[in-house]
Amino acid sequence: MSLRLGYGTNGLTDLRLDDALGLLADLGYDGVGLTLDHMHLDPVAAGLAARTRRLAGRLAGLGLEVAVETGARYVLDPRHKHGPSLLDPDPGARAARTGLLLRAVRVAADLGAHAVHCFTGITPRGTSPDDAWRRLGAALTPVLEAAATARVPLAIEPEPGHLLATLDDFHHLRSLLGDPEPLGLTLDIGHCQCLEPAPPAECVRRAAPWLRHVQIEDMRRGVHEHLPFGEGEIDFPPVLDALTACGYRGLTVVELPRHSHAGPELARASLDFLRPRVPTRGAPVCRS
Repeated sequence: MSLRLGYGTNGLTDLRLDDALGLLADLGYDGVGLTLDHMHLDPVAAGLAARTRRLAGRLAGLGLEVAVETGARYVLDPRHKHGPSLLDPDPGARAARTGLLLRAVRVAADLGAHAVHCFTGITPRGTSPDDAWRRLGAALTPVLEAAATARVPLAIEPEPGHLLATLDDFHHLRSLLGDPEPLGLTLDIGHCQCLEPAPPAECVRRAAPWLRHVQIEDMRRGVHEHLPFGEGEIDFPPVLDALTACGYRGLTVVELPRHSHAGPELARASLDFLRPRVPTRGAPVCRS
């Protein structure tokens, strides 16, 4: 196939990481979206470097590619979802999130990952948009420097409800930071259906020059709920055609973080859904 398909470990949290990777390899996935979390390569526990080396060997043995994702809900703060964020009023809290992303870049480099995913977080109450963007730029600067050194792109995700929620917001950040080369885009196809004005396939074409990571699931217009394929409103063949035509070379990772209770079954069903819809021959050149 012309696209390489993966499945996110945030949808397999009831499995040990080794078991999850074995499952994906046995099913025929090309790779994995690895969310750094307490149950899967805990990024704040001791011995991260040694654990990462062992994981690299396991991935190589299974023939799985990897992208590193940083959307764990409570890995830094056990009481506040996705806290602290890059926008937190407390500089120390922002530094904790920056530190997590720096560790993610090191892990990605050691695993040979094609990208490190991140997002901005929700603008805190009482924070002006200008202050939020300034905090974001300052917090991301050392991460982008580390990504440049490691030669691993940082792929930021437009997330509904966050400061950076849309493709236009991504371009605002690019402009704010002077268009740094390591800064790329994670495009979540469901999020495009949820709130972008253009159809998801058109979002792919517009995002193509900056596309470094892709997440995929079904979704309905105006409702931020990740759904198994066939339960939402997305017309997937045009989306997969657009990804192929644009020459995207990273993983396209199934993102079902609220469905771990049925993870093995959904991993199989998702691949069965996507495989026959992925183009197998060359497509027209993508025009962004």
